[in-house]
Amino acid sequence: MSVHKLSAARDADPVRQARVHLAAAYRLAVLDDLEEGIDNHFTVTVPGHDDRYLILPFGLHWSEAKASDMIVFNEKGETLEGEGEVELSAQCIHAPIHRITGARVVLHTHQTWAVALNMLKDNRLLPASQTAAFFHGHVAYDDVYSGTADFVEEGERLARLIGAKQVLFMKNHGVLVVGDTVAQAYRRLYKLERVCRAQLLAMGSGRPLEILSEAIVAQVQSPPPDDRHTRIERERLYFEAMMRVLDRELPGYAD
Repeated sequence: MSVHKLSAARDADPVRQARVHLAAAYRLAVLDDLEEGIDNHFTVTVPGHDDRYLILPFGLHWSEAKASDMIVFNEKGETLEGEGEVELSAQCIHAPIHRITGARVVLHTHQTWAVALNMLKDNRLLPASQTAAFFHGHVAYDDVYSGTADFVEEGERLARLIGAKQVLFMKNHGVLVVGDTVAQAYRRLYKLERVCRAQLLAMGSGRPLEILSEAIVAQVQSPPPDDRHTRIERERLYFEAMMRVLDRELPGYAD
């Protein structure tokens, strides 16, 4: 079994590494039940550029994503490298968010439990568990669904809403997560689905939720001084482990 280290020599080329990690994220979303076949979008800013983005061309199923499939597109929706086209809403949502927020990675899905929470009038993610506490204060909310994203101005509006936060809840729509690396962003997306599921299951009991205090949330979000693993290292180790899972369950993403 091959082990795909994030810092492996074979991926020393940052563009090559970005392609491999993006393809891995697409396939992981299938294993984690976060995808909708060929719909929704994951994008990465091309290393060395601020106005070019990697994406899987529309029409390919996420389970078949390969590094070599990724195309490069710009905010005009033009394919600059590779074969295939960027889907219109991906162009209109992702490119402005990359440009305005500076996010290197933007992941947008209609994953089941996050969408279910966003179908509620009160769709706030509550700090009622340790994992949920990590998201507290880092989630922005778009409270009015205005239809499909067919214009760049919609992406600009969403970018202003998310600002410096990590997650955007999109009422009656889905969720969007940003990050500095694919490992960071995908780990956030995965954990977000888990906490949305846990909250909805707890709410379904009909019994009151025990909300953590601001002091406890602050303690959870502050790493202990003697922590053996930094946040960045935890993200790296997580994604390397998940790529090993892919090597067993859904290999071929690095081709």
